[in-house]
Amino acid sequence: MIKKIALSSLVALSIGLVPANAGELKFYTDANGQVFVTPGEGRTLLQADPQEVMNAMQQAASTTAAMKKEIKEELKEEIKKDTPVFAKSSKLNFSGTHYLGYNYKNMKQGDATGNFEMRRNYVQAKAYVLDDPKSYLRVTLDSTYSNSTANGEGHANVYVKYAYLYLNDILPYTGMEFGMAHRPWIDYEEHQGWWMRSISKVFVEASEASHLTNSADLGVNFKTKTPYFTSEVGLFNGEGYHGTNDNTGTNDEELGDGNSLEWRFTAALLGNGDKKRKATKDSYADISFFGQLNSDNSHNADAVGNSEDYKFYGIHGVYNTPNFLVAAQYVKSDNDLMIEDTDDWNGKGFSVNGTVRFGAKKEYSAFARYDKWENETTVSNTIETEENYIYGLAWQQNKNFKWLLSGQTYDIKESDASDWNSVMLTSEVHW
Repeated sequence: MIKKIALSSLVALSIGLVPANAGELKFYTDANGQVFVTPGEGRTLLQADPQEVMNAMQQAASTTAAMKKEIKEELKEEIKKDTPVFAKSSKLNFSGTHYLGYNYKNMKQGDATGNFEMRRNYVQAKAYVLDDPKSYLRVTLDSTYSNSTANGEGHANVYVKYAYLYLNDILPYTGMEFGMAHRPWIDYEEHQGWWMRSISKVFVEASEASHLTNSADLGVNFKTKTPYFTSEVGLFNGEGYHGTNDNTGTNDEELGDGNSLEWRFTAALLGNGDKKRKATKDSYADISFFGQLNSDNSHNADAVGNSEDYKFYGIHGVYNTPNFLVAAQYVKSDNDLMIEDTDDWNGKGFSVNGTVRFGAKKEYSAFARYDKWENETTVSNTIETEENYIYGLAWQQNKNFKWLLSGQTYDIKESDASDWNSVMLTSEVHW
């Protein structure tokens, strides 16, 4: 379209130079082959019939008119295709994250099953509603698929995973999330120590590991970034984004009426803690201390309706170069619920994972992870040992798309009833 506009403008300009009497028009040329309508030094008269020139000019004018009409019609069609988006914010930013896959699971005592899965399906919007270009309102919707309902039919659920206002630099080097916000630990580990979230949650969240917390909750989270130190400290309801904190116990006591104090403190040993790192391009070394003091959690209630406290602490280290990553952590949890014989939120364990990258752009990788968690019952003092193995290969096809082929083995040492092996094919998409 641009070429058409330029050509039509050139023809129109040429026509404008033609005198009213074509017979008076003479053409001159120089040694470089350029054509002029006035004589000058180094120019010689070009023998041409002025009337023929005029006819060519008129034909060009006719062609130009037709081209202008065509361009006008094309512009109308382009305008029709554009759908305007209106907002009261200065800018809107849309993005998405999708984990789609197939999982073949073989139970040690039971049948094998194969299912296509929609593990994560985020659609996110950020509205920049303040003068500060780094402050925004974020809303993230997540849809998941459930195979079982009361009437036996599967269905897709859509819910709000994040909905918070982020205020930049409310304190030196510190921003704040207010609303359904990130909890301090999991988001950090997923973007620094365990980049394979599409096939498994991190150690403190995975049901086949310690299963102590989840990634979002209603509350406030203060996030600090400096070159050599980063941290997150927050106060939350404690039950997480799919929990409840307003149920009434049988003794007329409120379940979940306490809050959870949560934190992460990280030493960035290579001095790039304030940067947005890329695993295949940056080197970094971090040591972190993290945990929660979770009071009156409604998920942690006894038979007579009294919610109880629990707490956990962890230490984590990671070293990454473009060629490889190695990370390890140790976690210990204590539960104040002593009335029932329970092993929930009570135990200790560790996790180790590593990744090796290769290829011209480090687009290929091999990875492995080992988790060990020892559940301790609070009354009988028995221990249940869970071991979890993850291993696989990944191909980063482009900046938006990754393929993963992985296997997983879950083993409870004291019983074979819940043991299983699985093979997964996963497509991870970001836009």
